[in-house]
Amino acid sequence: MNAKKGIPIFIAILFGGLTLLGLLFNLPALNNLMLGWAGFIAGFALLLGILNLLYVHSSRTIKKKNFYSAILVLSMLGVFILAVTDNMGLTDNGVQTTFNWVLAPLEAALASLLAFFLLFAGFQMLKRQRTIWSILFILTAILILVSNALVVSTLLPQNINQIIRQVQQVIQNIIVLAGMRGLLLGIALGAILLSIRILIGLERPYNK
Repeated sequence: MNAKKGIPIFIAILFGGLTLLGLLFNLPALNNLMLGWAGFIAGFALLLGILNLLYVHSSRTIKKKNFYSAILVLSMLGVFILAVTDNMGLTDNGVQTTFNWVLAPLEAALASLLAFFLLFAGFQMLKRQRTIWSILFILTAILILVSNALVVSTLLPQNINQIIRQVQQVIQNIIVLAGMRGLLLGIALGAILLSIRILIGLERPYNK
């Protein structure tokens, strides 16, 4: 193994082992040191990613006259200028106001469209393969959408609204919560397996 491939593997195994030792034997000084280094590297990588994104879209704006790249560049510069002026005291909560008036409504709109996208994807899946799971997915999506619409409606009597709320609580507290816990367990097991493979040098994402 040459030095170009061996040095990253040695660094990954060394710091992975130190982090594991700090967690197993409860060494707060070592844990804080590893977390501090990891936070610094992550922040530096994020800064490089932002600068690269700004460079790429600035080039597209200048060379290809791309409208969406120009919007992205202007938005990034505007938020950066607001952050600087907020820090200098020239403006008051400019970044927070931008978030509340621009980003938060966009996130709410995308989240509201997600339910319809899932329903459309369920119908497409039902066209290709009619299985019990696809039918169950469609029925659950329709039930949740209809129940949410009926709960906020004032046309139904109060006792029916109460029954619908109870059905929603049963679905969310039993079915949805069980699915989320299963997903979290799968993610945790996958992270443990990936960590072990990195520690023993079988998985090398830093060499790709």
